[in-house]
Amino acid sequence: MGVVAMKVYVGVPRGFCAGVVRAIDLVEIALERFGAPVYVKHQIVHNSYVVDSLEAKGAITVEDVDEVPEGANVVFSAHGSPPEDFEKAKTRGLKVIDATCPLVIRVHNEAIKYDAEDRGIILVGHQGHQEVKGTMGQAEMHLVDDGGELDLPEWDADKPVVVLTQTTLSVDDTLRSIESIQDNFSDVIVRNDLCYATTNRQDTVKELTDVSDVVLVIGAQNSSNCNRLREVAEARGVPAYLFNGPDELRAEWLEGAEHVGITSGASTPEELVQAVIAAIEPDEVIPIGQPEGDITFVLPRELRD
Repeated sequence: MGVVAMKVYVGVPRGFCAGVVRAIDLVEIALERFGAPVYVKHQIVHNSYVVDSLEAKGAITVEDVDEVPEGANVVFSAHGSPPEDFEKAKTRGLKVIDATCPLVIRVHNEAIKYDAEDRGIILVGHQGHQEVKGTMGQAEMHLVDDGGELDLPEWDADKPVVVLTQTTLSVDDTLRSIESIQDNFSDVIVRNDLCYATTNRQDTVKELTDVSDVVLVIGAQNSSNCNRLREVAEARGVPAYLFNGPDELRAEWLEGAEHVGITSGASTPEELVQAVIAAIEPDEVIPIGQPEGDITFVLPRELRD
């Protein structure tokens, strides 16, 4: 590809978050300890490069617990699962390794807590997303999809309400949804559950748009947090493109661009970022943003060495 962009600005932080690292580690440890095959319910994280790499080592991805042979080892994905999946696994004699991100588990626990307190639960999230399916399985709740028109429940205005959120939403869109809910109900507890990786990466994209002619977001089309990064850039008037890696990079995206911003979603491997930079061949690579520090989550007790 010809050199058009003289400078590349690379977002910091970018790429794998602690929950993704933990989930991938759990599949690899399970393969080492139990041998192949190890089944994974739903893509362990939303990135085909990661999924393909694990499947090459002996992981088998399925979409339903019923697809896992009785007595087999199965890893539940980082996005979280409803209780019914754990019940089906128990019935089938499966050994479950739960790779649910601890920050998603926190949302599940909040749902259970506020349901017991008889508060109406409103979940702000995206219909059909795996994380939303897992959270909505924890208790009765009303989903407000912040990607469409605000569809509030027809409850009395004085009904006690709690607002929970999917962890990978747009910071700005979520705030608008929460404000609308607060305008319609008088007793609202807000548990803004957007995770640190979501907010940090979106903040960095805002910095990238200040210096970039175009923003490239490296990651999967089915990744919620990747799509939000693209949307944040576009909302600030900068063209942005979401794609998997260097093979999908298109020269026309860079036409006339002298400053290119690059970031990646929380489930995107760093090697794909570096491969895209190499394909662009910039004169200079400049980091933008601030590191988020060394954040790690512990492994389940049964898989700790």
